[in-house]
Amino acid sequence: MGKQFDKKKITWTIKNFSSLPADIIYSDPFVVGGCKWHLRAYPKGYNNTNCLSLFLGVVNSTSLPSGWRRHAKFRLIIVNQLSDKLSQSKLKELENWFDENTANWGLPSMCPLNEIHAKDSGYLLNGELKVVVEIEVLETIGKLDVTEETSTITETVDVNGFQLPPSLAKSVSRMFERHPEVASDFRPKNPNLRTGYMSLLLSLIQTMSQLPQEISKDDLLDAYAVLGTMRDAGFKLDWLEKKLYEVSEKKENEEASETGLKEMEEELKDMKQKCSDMEALVEKEKAKVSAVKAPISFDDIV
Repeated sequence: MGKQFDKKKITWTIKNFSSLPADIIYSDPFVVGGCKWHLRAYPKGYNNTNCLSLFLGVVNSTSLPSGWRRHAKFRLIIVNQLSDKLSQSKLKELENWFDENTANWGLPSMCPLNEIHAKDSGYLLNGELKVVVEIEVLETIGKLDVTEETSTITETVDVNGFQLPPSLAKSVSRMFERHPEVASDFRPKNPNLRTGYMSLLLSLIQTMSQLPQEISKDDLLDAYAVLGTMRDAGFKLDWLEKKLYEVSEKKENEEASETGLKEMEEELKDMKQKCSDMEALVEKEKAKVSAVKAPISFDDIV
């Protein structure tokens, strides 16, 4: 037995939800707490219910070693892609032990299907339905041999209200540590927009982090435009504007220094050529002087 406290947030994007022919569909597997899980959905309802049915389950549970158990707390969310508030209304929190007798647990009536399919409801966008599971494994019994696999589901981490892939979470956390008020007035509430804005902000910072010779003047103009967009959305970026000005000034100094260096190199090249020509003349003159100073031999006179 062991305390695990492994926690992940997984987003499952179901494409062409309205036209799915299958009665039951599964997400790609994901690993949490040393165990492989998946989500199971009934897009047409479970046992004649007119609701989307959603379950969390352990993959291949019947083939696992006898005695395994996982104590998990999890939240299932039907994402409203237009309103974070409506997403929270479709949040259900559950806690249960998973074992060989109870390998699946969830909700037969997660959300009415007519609500999901309603025009402009926000749950279906471009035919896609997004389902989120936040799972925390609290306790484990039995070690299972599992490995991560390539998956179409997306793992995200919450950083100050922004849902981000783990690859971005550390950088954003550092930014909030140094500038805790950066998003205090940020207005967009839609989770997809929030993630998009934050990714754009990180891209801007990464552009500014390049070497001066790698940044073009067009890049800097684009950076100022993006900075304006970020500020219009409510980000507090006085610190970043100051840094962008420093980068622009550094770029101008780099170009001026490059131009000055090239001029000096050309001048030095000319001077070296003149020195080389002068050395040749000196050697020629030395030869003349040596000839004048040379004594006349007896044979030269006779």
